[in-house]
Formats: sequence, structure tokens, C-alpha cells
Amino acid sequence: MRAFRTRIALLSVGAAALVAACGGASDSTPAQNGTSRLLATVGSAATTWNSVKFGGVGYVTGLIYHPTSANVLYARTDVGGAYRWNSATSAWVPITDGKGFGAADGSFHAVESIALDPQNDQKVYMVAGASGNGRLYYSTDRGNSWNYYALPFVVSGNDSGRAIGERLKVDPHNPSTMFYASRRDGLWGSWDAGKTWYQRTGLSSTHMTASAIGVEHLMFETGTSGGTQGTWVMFAAVAPDYASAAGLTSTFFKSNDGGNSWTAIPVPSAVTGYHIPHIVRAADGYYYIAFNKDAGPGAGGPGYLYRFGGNNDGGSWTLLNTSANSWGGYSGLSVYGTGSTTRIALGVSGTWGDFAGQNIMKLSDDGGTTWREIVSQKPHTPSNGEYWGWIDDVEIDPSNRDHIMHVYGGGIWETWTASAASPSWTLKVNNIEETAPLAIVTPPAGASYKLVNSSGDVGTWVHTDLTTSPTKGPSTGFSNGNSADVAWSDSTYIAIIGESNNTGYGYWSGDSGNTWTKFAKTPTGGTNPADASNIAVTARNKAVWAPADGVPSYTTDSGTTWTATNLPALTAIGGVPRSYRLAADRKNANKVYAYDSGGAWWSGSAGKVYVSTDGGHTFTLSQGSVSAGLAPNPFHATSLAVNPNVEGDVWLADGNAVYHSTNSGTTWTKLGNFSSIWGTNSWPDVQGASVVALGKAPAGASYSAAVYVVGVINGQWGVWESDDAGASWIRFNDDSHQFGGIGLVAADQNTYGRIYVAGAARGLLYSN
Repeated sequence: MRAFRTRIALLSVGAAALVAACGGASDSTPAQNGTSRLLATVGSAATTWNSVKFGGVGYVTGLIYHPTSANVLYARTDVGGAYRWNSATSAWVPITDGKGFGAADGSFHAVESIALDPQNDQKVYMVAGASGNGRLYYSTDRGNSWNYYALPFVVSGNDSGRAIGERLKVDPHNPSTMFYASRRDGLWGSWDAGKTWYQRTGLSSTHMTASAIGVEHLMFETGTSGGTQGTWVMFAAVAPDYASAAGLTSTFFKSNDGGNSWTAIPVPSAVTGYHIPHIVRAADGYYYIAFNKDAGPGAGGPGYLYRFGGNNDGGSWTLLNTSANSWGGYSGLSVYGTGSTTRIALGVSGTWGDFAGQNIMKLSDDGGTTWREIVSQKPHTPSNGEYWGWIDDVEIDPSNRDHIMHVYGGGIWETWTASAASPSWTLKVNNIEETAPLAIVTPPAGASYKLVNSSGDVGTWVHTDLTTSPTKGPSTGFSNGNSADVAWSDSTYIAIIGESNNTGYGYWSGDSGNTWTKFAKTPTGGTNPADASNIAVTARNKAVWAPADGVPSYTTDSGTTWTATNLPALTAIGGVPRSYRLAADRKNANKVYAYDSGGAWWSGSAGKVYVSTDGGHTFTLSQGSVSAGLAPNPFHATSLAVNPNVEGDVWLADGNAVYHSTNSGTTWTKLGNFSSIWGTNSWPDVQGASVVALGKAPAGASYSAAVYVVGVINGQWGVWESDDAGASWIRFNDDSHQFGGIGLVAADQNTYGRIYVAGAARGLLYSN
């Protein structure tokens, strides 16, 4: 369900420059990553930004409370960054939008773990990365600002088992000491608050080359202290894949000497070879440990819950609960209190549907002797669907036992009445926006709606109010929305394409999105679900559909029939989907522009533009575009836009530079401002110009549209704006609003200075 988002997080802004890999190290040799990368401010004109409301939608993989400071709470997501709860406004504050999360950093919106300093509630640590070696971000002001260190091990915040435990742990007795349970390289430790890291070879020095769950997490025995050396006693959970690769005899280990050496603890035979998604410790020293056959997310069972004696009774195991079937696994786990009145909240993941007898969250108020279901069969919020799904983290508020939260595939639910016979639940997603937009289109001035939003997982929706969740879409079951367009002469007509169940299809609406009709047919190639596909509307009932890896077709009857154009067929290059970018001239419905970006950096095939003067039926190659020498780049790193106020006025971003044509694509002028940032690779570390959009011009401007480009000028990445057709530029965003890189922009036609942008799985945001 969320695997789709991996590609979005990595590709939404072009090439992601990953931190250089650091070699592994033994206990006696520090890893080569000691230089702190300070993130300096270089911005100019800052603006204010708000989220276009959708509400949650994405997978929140962990909730992290400060152990002693009330209401200090963080949420991490698999691809959409991290958030801090603001109890004063009852809203989440995004904390990964600014410095350190720019165009080269989209993959670091995949947050694998968060840890808080138990002695200083201002300090927060975050490990992030989607592939390759990760980063440790550190903050002394609750995430308002960040610095980071490169890490010497692989981090995969959007991989399997991403809600297991918290891999990063800070020693409660000595916060300068921290441990990380890595996926491929065993257990690591740091004695200088994350600046340098050492592999704790006492557990294992095994390195795994393939994707793995690895060491899952670590738990400190908080009642034992080694003074300035930190906590002596700790427990570690190891996934079956790493235990097998390292030749370990158990998946559960104990250290009595601060992590230098480890002793295997046999687990009950029923859970041999199982994952340990969560371990929690009650104040009386007992451990509650969930076991599950699979790693998740949304893992099936069987699942088991045990109480472990730790140092209290020599380490005995007591079975408290077992799942009755294989389709509901145990994952989320939290405890409150001690002894025979310990409250236990146990999440049942891999549940689909809500019906009598279904288990979603089980609650015990007597240490696990008896249980009751507290989520299933509750009233649902109509616009946000279900409670069930991926219940992979559960948290009881440390300061209020009746306040319980749980995550699921669409965000967070909470109750303040957990002790009631039938607790009431509400969504806790205010200002969490984790959709992955694939296309945005704004209508002409005066339309009854603000924009059309096509996103991964949730389909296409028409937004009439930026402050409330949209309700105008073809169906709630629509999966990925790939593209949409509007008839400029009649904005009530909208055509959209997307996919569901791995099959592409389209819809049209003739009443601004109030009602929808599915296209009677799909054109040849239209069933390809790849998100490179797109559509252009020339007039009511008339559209051109460019499928991924195929030939565009046109319709004059809202999809009842389709006819292939004469454009050459495109094919994927190295597995990268390829398509023509289409744009309809807004002043002359007979003109349509089709841009072939070349497909990939390594294709050797330069970009080129084709022009139609018969409504997109036949096209002619623009020899001027061939002469311009457009760089080859993948579909996602390029853009094509028309000035809605002037016929034949076309703009193009080829990934590296910006080009402008004032004669319907006959000739093209390259603007000299934009240039990619190059490293040691044959592709750009940061694309010089990946998006172009045109919106309402300011009064008295010399050019009829405001031009916005996502790219690099003088080595500085950002959104750049010009009111004089590119003669001069100012940076439109600032370093506090980078959103993990910006992959989409649409400009408003009613309000000068308002643009809609999509960052790395941060939903849609708009400028004020």
C-alpha cells in the first residue's frame, strides 16, 4: 500500500545526493564521520506557507513521548518527515521542512527512528534515510532547527519492519551515550552524542549486503547505572534474518556491561524465529514483549505477548496472550502502572475490515489476565475511513492513562476515554499531510474550485476549500491519480487519469467535479499504470492522453473512442517509465505541445518538442527544439508549461536549464540563469531546472504572467520567481520552507504570488 511512496520520496526532485558511505568500524576504531555539517541560512525573501488540507493519509511509523515532560510528543513517518505535537494549537508542527531537507535531501524524509534526551526535553535525535548510509539529525530546540552527522551504516526508513521498536536509544543515565540497532551491520554505539560511531562487535560484526530487518531495537534496564559510564544492563532484540546470518543462537540478548558483551536469552519455543516488534518496561521492572511471525508493516500473525521477569525473577517468561489466527499479528504495545493493575494496550496489526469479533486494539487493566477490545465496532469518521490496518505502534500517554493513541495506514487515532466501556476515538492528524502528489493543475481565474490534486494512493480530488479535506473525486476507491487537466474555455470540464489494481483508466466530469463518468474505453497503452502518463484537455469532451511507454491518443467524445496520434512510440529506458509531457495552448485550442524529455540521463537521446495545430491529432517535430540541444532527463525531472494569456508562449525545463518559445515552439531561447549542481556522478546532484509554472502577474508587470521555476541559480537551489519573462529572478521560498525538495508547482490564476507545491511526500502546500 505504501511501497509506492518510496519512488516519490527519492525522485520527486530529481537526483538525491546521498551522504557518502562510511566504512564500518570495530569497537576500538571510530567511523569516519566526525565532521558536523552545519546548515547555514542563505535565503532571501521568505514567505509563509500552509498545507492544503487532506488529513493524514500516510503511514505514521512511530509515536515518541518524552518520559517525564508532559505533552512533549513526536511522530515519525515512512516518507513524509517528522512532526512535533503542539498542545496549545492542537496541531502537529512539521519539523523536517527546513534546513537540511532541501533538493538533495528528499530521501531523508524517510525517518527510521527518533530518540529524546530523558534529561533535557529540548534535545531530540532523529535517524533518517531511504537507502544507503543515513544521517543522524540532532536538535537542541525540539526540532525547530537541525544539524546532522553522516552515519556509517545503512538506514531504510521506508523498508519492511519500519515500525519495529525505536532503533535509536539514548542512555537515560548518560545521554551522551547512545545505541543504534542497524538493519545490516548489527549494533552500534556512540559516546559523544552521535558524532562518532563504533560497531558493538560483542553482539556481532556480521555485515549483510541485502535488505534486512537486522537488530530491531534495544531496551535499557533503567534501574541499573554505571555512573558516568551509563547504564550497565540492557536487552537487545534481533530479527531472524540477522540472527541467521550472524549465527546467533537466539533473537533476544542481554548485556551486563554496558553493551560490551552479550548473552543469548532463550525465548519460548512457540516464538523461536519470530520478530520482536516492541519491548516495553513497566515501573516495577517487568518487561512486556510482543512477538510476531512477520515484520510488517501490517503484518499477519500468529502473535504472542509475554511478560519477562528481567532482573526481578531470574528471567522467567509468562504468556499473557496469543492471537487466535494467522491474519492478525501483534505489533503495537504500551504499558502504564505496575503490578497486578498494570494497564496494557496491545495493537493487532494486519487487520482488514471492522466487524463483530474483530480485534484491533486489546486492553488489559490487570497485567494481562483479562482483555477487552476497545477499538473495533466504533463509529467511523466518514471522510477518513477506518481504524483498522497497520496498528504497528500504540502509546499510552505517560501522564494520562486514559489517553491512548494508535497509528494505522492513514495516520493516528486517539481516545481520551480508554477506561470507558466503549471508548470514543477521533483522528489526531491536524496538520499531518503525507500524501504524495503526482500532478497539480489550477483552473482559469473565476472557476468554482481552487485546484485539482492527483496523488499516489488516494487518487484525484478537486479542492474547493484549502482548509478542509476535499470531497469531490470520482470514487473513494480510486488508487493513484497520475494526471488531470481542465478545459480553459470551460473550467467545469475536467479529465483525469490514474490507476487502480495496477491498471490505468480515466474519468471525466462536466460539472466541476460534482459527478464523474468513467471513460468508456482506454486508448492503446492506457492501461499502463506508470505515473509518467498524463493528459491534456483542449476543449469540452476533447483530450489527448499520453500513456507511459507508448503512443498518445486523442478523443473528441470524452473517451468513447480514441485514435492514435502520429507521435513516435516511447519506451522505458533502464526501467524508468517514459512519456510525452502534454500541454494545451490556452488561447488556441487547436495547438497542443508534446515534449519528449529523452527518458534518462544516460539515454544519449536529446529532448525534443512536437507541435500540433489540429487539436492534438497530428504532430510535427520542432526543429528549433532539436537545435536547442535539450538535455536528456527522466520524465519526473522535467516540465512543460504554457502562458494562459498569450497564444504560442511556451516554457520548458529540461532538468538542467530553462527554455522559452514565443512562437509556438518554432524556436527556443535558453535562459542563462539556471544550472545543475554536479558532483562525481554522471547525473546532477541537484537538478538545475526541474519545474516551471505560470500564474497571475502583478499589476503593471512587463510580462503577462508570473513565472516560477524550481532550480538552481548561482549554486543556490529554490523556487525562483520572475515578473519580466526571465530577465531577472528572486528566490521565492526560503531555507525554512524546502519540504525535502519540491517536485511539483502549480500557480494560481486568481492571486499573484500564490503557488501550490509538493515536497517529498509532504502533501500540497501553498504560499500566502
